[in-house]
Amino acid sequence: MVYPTETLYGIGAGATNSEAVKKLTEYKNRPFGKPYSIAVTGQKMAEEFVELNETAKNLYKEFLPGPLTIVSRGKHKVATGVESENGTLGIRVPDYKLVINIVKKLGKPVTATSANASYKKRPYKISDILDNISDRQKDLIDLIIDAGELPHNEPSTVIDTTLDDPVTLRQGEIKLTDKNEVLSRSEEATQNLAKELWQKYEIHKGKRAIIFALQGEMGTGKTIFTKGLAHAMGITELVTSPTYTLENRYSIPDTRDSLYHIDTWRMENAEELKALGFEDLIKGKSVVAIEWAERVADIIREFDDEAIIVWVKIEFGKGKNERKISWGVTQ
Repeated sequence: MVYPTETLYGIGAGATNSEAVKKLTEYKNRPFGKPYSIAVTGQKMAEEFVELNETAKNLYKEFLPGPLTIVSRGKHKVATGVESENGTLGIRVPDYKLVINIVKKLGKPVTATSANASYKKRPYKISDILDNISDRQKDLIDLIIDAGELPHNEPSTVIDTTLDDPVTLRQGEIKLTDKNEVLSRSEEATQNLAKELWQKYEIHKGKRAIIFALQGEMGTGKTIFTKGLAHAMGITELVTSPTYTLENRYSIPDTRDSLYHIDTWRMENAEELKALGFEDLIKGKSVVAIEWAERVADIIREFDDEAIIVWVKIEFGKGKNERKISWGVTQ
């Protein structure tokens, strides 16, 4: 079932129905094992399916219903493939009466994933969906509720409350944290910050693609930052700017994984990033550092449901070696 929400069109399957979830996964054209969030009527229903710690309860109280997905430890009461591989589950309480009524009538949660097939444009109207899927995928849709073109809101913010410190996995309409900013006075300090950011998001390696979208003028230190990422991963190869090669790949020791380092400076248009195989890197759950990310920002944002995207902006400071570095999961 395709249905409207306060963010965009979603597609719902009974979250406890194995056949429905399997059908949904086929429609989304995504590998089995990538989790789905679920829509519930409120905190009481949520607690039937997840364990809520104090952080999560405070977020429910302050922000729900609304465009926020809160990830908690699951109780394994949904169909296989809905929870993540490590047993977490994202919960939505939509601020949209139609969705709440559907869940109430069903008496069980429904999946709360966007109605576009994986790696396709965000669906704000039904044609955004139907124009970008195959006839086979169309046949998998049982019902479409068409509310016309929806306001072009951002998707829900996603925050993981299962760690010691909550981690925002995707920034949407709700802004949960203030801007993070530090002043670096040396290349070493810039690399150390990169290491700290990697340590924060490393837990998601192999589960989702992790993109470091680097912005800043020539000479601010985007490659220096990437060197810090490489060192944090144990890479001993010399990291150099990929300005002329467009992409460098560095193998991560003792794994089959790599760090992909992309420079978009010489690309004539953003579509060249796709031609370089960016979508395959997302599907492969790769780690990618992209210099001059502002030039291809629209392409990068197309994958914010599939990847963790950390936007890093590096600016010249007042002193010769000073750099003002800010970061977050949105630009």
